[in-house]
Amino acid sequence: MEFKKIKDNYNKYIMNTYLQNDICLINGKGIYVFDTEGKKYMDFISGISVINLGYSHPEWVKVLQKQINRIVHSSNLYYIEPQARLAELLIKNSINGKCFFCNSGAEANEAAIKLARKFSKDHYGENKFEIITMEKSFHGRTLATITATGQKKYQEGFSPLMPGFIYTPFNDFKALKNKVTKKTCAIMLELVQAEGGINVAEKKFIEDTAALCKDKNILLLIDEIQTGIGRCGEMFAYKLYNVDPDIFTLAKALGSGIPIGAMIAKKEIAETFKPGTHASTFGGNHLACIAALSTINTDLNKKLIANARETGKYLLECLMKIKNKYSFVKDVRGKGLLIGMELSYPAHPIVKKCQEKGILLNCIQNTVLRFAPPLIITKKEIDYMIKILDKELSQGGR
Repeated sequence: MEFKKIKDNYNKYIMNTYLQNDICLINGKGIYVFDTEGKKYMDFISGISVINLGYSHPEWVKVLQKQINRIVHSSNLYYIEPQARLAELLIKNSINGKCFFCNSGAEANEAAIKLARKFSKDHYGENKFEIITMEKSFHGRTLATITATGQKKYQEGFSPLMPGFIYTPFNDFKALKNKVTKKTCAIMLELVQAEGGINVAEKKFIEDTAALCKDKNILLLIDEIQTGIGRCGEMFAYKLYNVDPDIFTLAKALGSGIPIGAMIAKKEIAETFKPGTHASTFGGNHLACIAALSTINTDLNKKLIANARETGKYLLECLMKIKNKYSFVKDVRGKGLLIGMELSYPAHPIVKKCQEKGILLNCIQNTVLRFAPPLIITKKEIDYMIKILDKELSQGGR
């Protein structure tokens, strides 16, 4: 289909929920993608932190092709062998707990909210149901998860919102502690607020929060939707903070583009869910679990997580050099290969200019450029992107 026809179909038949960039990507290999006109782009956003292995990773493609020829879906009315293997792999690399599988990050967070409330009500009574979340957070677009999201722009027009959510400033432990009451059942947070502007949690804030949760019988929920599966230089970002969550959630990179989400909880908490309390028709089906197994095993076996640490450090250093050149670059921050560069003016024109030069970036919070390339990225490829970015910034990019 020609690009003009694709755009016409969008205008006629698809709800206008995204502001698309003016290209249509139809093929990908490694860190590169190609549009309908045959133009090649270096992808520094990875489908929003999804394609950690790069596009069309040969081992991932091979196992998916094999699985498609066997069985794709049978529902959770029956045992699913790859789901059992995936759960074992996740638990052996995280906390002593159990998994629930679904289809997306919002669903994983919705499951975590439900589990936290039910566990707390079962153990501490009906009045322990409130969840404290952080300002500038993002937890999804269901009614519950936009309520959990500490950004009003995502909530406008959807009132009345779900009751029982309290917001507090990120990295302000005193303010957080003052919000805790006998009704508080959980504290929910991201370790890097990706959609909020790449705001990084301070280690002491997380340690103090974990200690507070333990002292007050409050569950610590960590949203690893964007930071998990190696993105920040560890399989899960919480491992950088010397704390264990009671519940944490995964999606995005877990299936390398095949939709799958996961909610993982400590055993004593996980036992709260019984048949009938929660479910998902497609959650953890054969194909999705095979995709996730291949993703995690490739991350571990190919040392991609170590590469994320090394190249992430290098990318941060390169961006800091740019910051030191231009007064309009306000800040550079991040963990591993999830980094933001904050400008003093809207960043959208820079995104457009870089796209014209074959570099895909995106803009969050209007002024922050987000860098989240596949974990296979090399220093040479980073140098190429930096050269183009530097040139566009030197010309103002507006």
